[in-house]
Amino acid sequence: MAPDSCCCSPAAMQRRLPILAWLPDYSLQWLKMDFIAGLSVGLTVIPQALAYAEVAGLPPQYGLYSAFMGCFVYFFLGTSRDVTLGPTAIMSLLVSFYTFHEPVYAVLLAFLSGCIQLAMGFLRLGFLLDFISCPVIKGFTSAATVTIGFGQIKNLLGLQNIPRQFFLQVYHTFLNIGETRVGDAVLGLVCMVLLLVLKLMRDHVPPVHPEMPPGVRLSHGLVWTATTARNALVVSFAALVAYSFEVTGYQPFILTGETAEGLPPVRTPPFSLTTANGTTSFAEMVQDMGTGLAVVPLVGLLESIAVAKAFASQNNYRIDANQELLAIGLTNVLGSLVSSYPVTGSFGRTAVNAQSGVCTPAGGLVTGALVLLSLDYLTSLFYYIPKAALAAVIIMAVAPLFDTKIFGTLWRVKRLDLLPLSITFLLCFWEVQYGILAGTLVSLLILLHAMARPKTQVSEGPVLVLQPASGLHFPAIEALREAILNQALEGSPRRCAILECTHVCSIDYTVVLGLGDLLEDFRRQGAALVFVGLQVPVLRTLLAADLKGFQYFSTREEAENHLQQDPGTQPYNSCGDPVPEHKVALLKAPAR
Repeated sequence: MAPDSCCCSPAAMQRRLPILAWLPDYSLQWLKMDFIAGLSVGLTVIPQALAYAEVAGLPPQYGLYSAFMGCFVYFFLGTSRDVTLGPTAIMSLLVSFYTFHEPVYAVLLAFLSGCIQLAMGFLRLGFLLDFISCPVIKGFTSAATVTIGFGQIKNLLGLQNIPRQFFLQVYHTFLNIGETRVGDAVLGLVCMVLLLVLKLMRDHVPPVHPEMPPGVRLSHGLVWTATTARNALVVSFAALVAYSFEVTGYQPFILTGETAEGLPPVRTPPFSLTTANGTTSFAEMVQDMGTGLAVVPLVGLLESIAVAKAFASQNNYRIDANQELLAIGLTNVLGSLVSSYPVTGSFGRTAVNAQSGVCTPAGGLVTGALVLLSLDYLTSLFYYIPKAALAAVIIMAVAPLFDTKIFGTLWRVKRLDLLPLSITFLLCFWEVQYGILAGTLVSLLILLHAMARPKTQVSEGPVLVLQPASGLHFPAIEALREAILNQALEGSPRRCAILECTHVCSIDYTVVLGLGDLLEDFRRQGAALVFVGLQVPVLRTLLAADLKGFQYFSTREEAENHLQQDPGTQPYNSCGDPVPEHKVALLKAPAR
């Protein structure tokens, strides 16, 4: 056994515990950069977590309960130095769909999602995510962006008693637009403008050079800190304004209100729910969440791995997708012990982490510690945060997720991909699971159609040459057979044909039967069909099938010479001729 294949070898241990790969080389310089990055992400995640709890339909403290476990788990198990795990807008939206705004359901969903993700990681089933195409992902994220963004309009305008279902929400928002609270609307718009200005400043701050004077470097550092922590800055500003009005006895804003103080208790996830109407059993809770048990873990994995791959490519390192599955699965399982709802990788906070110069996943320790400190000491101050300010944070956070260029890009590149994109986008406004499922099915149908009807290049002449442009699988054989018969045997005079199989890397038993029937068709018509460019696995399969009249050549020229009755050229195998020794060895060789 090779050393690396042993489960206890250093390489295997480093794959399972990636911390062992970078911790021995940890330096003071890395510590400084990780501390700065962790602080920056912490100042970003605290206001976002409070806001995303609102999207999930849960009390604000649940956003913070969900924001720290991923930091500690990923420190040990993560393979990307940039990724931060925690609550996200899309995951919060899914939680609101499947947990009925009930914390007990949300915590149980985190536990079950984590178990499913861990199972997928151990079984190395990450490849299943490859069947969700980019147009489906774009359609889902764009629809989620619209749903989340519009869902915050009610808080931005101070409207109350607005339903959460999207179409009803749109209707009642416009119906009650006259009840807009001026204070909330003004504060919300001011917060959005401030966030936009600070973001533009962040994007245009020139890099610091060592030759700059100390004063210039200091000013750059202050601007960078203020713009990076813009969410915390704007929310603090809004809370200060609200507190000032509270002192005067007049409150023009709707406030977040009481937030449970202290750290969450450590306890097992709830497997039943007791209410005034009775007890809901575990089986009934699972039945209530329904397709959420498939949608939530899959979307969580998809979002996290997409973020990890994007930043790994950008910063020139590699990630282990199956290890990422284990990291996010364990995060959700352990998070459920501290009342977390399902989490995943956050693109926005990961970008902050990368731009802050993070060197290792140790930056997450600072972020997690900051969240725990805020839970222990700052929850009383969250009372004064206006909901309009949190709505502004959410809208500005999700706006970049809407890809306005994707429609034009697909129109230029491949218009057929607009079909799964549009179906996913539209159906996600009705039910998320239907949108993702329908879009994925349409994408698979497009893929299967391409497999069932592969393009075939035809070269006319005394000898007909047909070259399938892709592999041959059982749905395609009948169409290929009809095409060859129509081209070679239907006209007059009948022509021999060459099947150029350079692009065919594998065939199945149905294809073998179809090719046998095709050879018989040619034999009855007094014509010949020969094969060229057979790859080793295909040749082995056809030799094993022992098809009557099967002949193959190494080059197209040899095949044409044979069919035009050049006596100097003989096929490698034909009916009645012995199989050459090297072909016997090929046939006897074990399939790989």
